[in-house]
Amino acid sequence: MGIRIAAIYLAVQNIFAFALFGIDKMKAVKNAWRISERTLMAVAAAGGAAGALLAMELFRHKTKHKKFTIGIRLILVIQILIIVYAYIKFVN
Repeated sequence: MGIRIAAIYLAVQNIFAFALFGIDKMKAVKNAWRISERTLMAVAAAGGAAGALLAMELFRHKTKHKKFTIGIRLILVIQILIIVYAYIKFVN
């Protein structure tokens, strides 16, 4: 049951991160109010790094900011390591 909850949480976080990056890109194009970089990074760190990275590449958004190009990838690697560790520790 815990794995199912974790999987749902990660799916929701990644969809949310993807949507936020897409919304921020649309707002950037229209010179409208933007979503803060702190919020974008926080959502990625809270489990949405894969969705954030996919949105960055698909929408070509925040790809010139090292804070995002390196930071999101680093967060994703850490999240993958945590998932692998948790799987080994609690499932096997």
